Amino acid sequence: MFRFKIIPREEKFFEMFEEAAKNIHEGSRFLVEMMENYTGVEERVKKIQEIEHQGDAITHNIVRKLNQTFITPIDREDIYSLSGSLDDVLDFIEAVADRMVVFKIRQPTPEAIRLSRIIFESSREIELAISQLKSLKQIYGHCVEINRLENEADRITRDAIARLFEEVQNPIEVIKWKEIYENLEIATDRCEDVANILERIVLKHS
Repeated sequence: MFRFKIIPREEKFFEMFEEAAKNIHEGSRFLVEMMENYTGVEERVKKIQEIEHQGDAITHNIVRKLNQTFITPIDREDIYSLSGSLDDVLDFIEAVADRMVVFKIRQPTPEAIRLSRIIFESSREIELAISQLKSLKQIYGHCVEINRLENEADRITRDAIARLFEEVQNPIEVIKWKEIYENLEIATDRCEDVANILERIVLKHS
């Protein structure tokens, strides 16, 4: 008589997602601290770049684990989408930090500081939501807050770019700041992408 062994679901993915979310929150913390206290900028940017590289490694490990795993705790496509979206958030955090150095920005604007705070707040909501992924409890409220923050970021970015064209005479400065604002706003968009994927996962398993 053959005995069929029940293959357990691989639960390691939850830990890896939590690691990714904590890494994003750490990267966003360094970004907002840099914006609020604009000293030692190059060193802070290097630290953000290191965190982004750590994020790439976490994403690579998730994808590798996915390719090695037969039974997953949530749908495979959701694991792949979630890992990619988490990685995207950190990519744009790093992109903003990098441009502050490359563009030789002397001082952040109030709008840039506010947008960096929104990214930090959104990343905290992501971390809290991801911590509930295994139980699928209380995730929805965090997703709603991420969506609210993204809407606020849209408004701030729109107003900041409008003011840029109205008040700044140097076209090079306009180009620089427009790109920075857009990358800050895109980071909040990517946070919203994470929230949308989490909502989808909850709906599938509720």
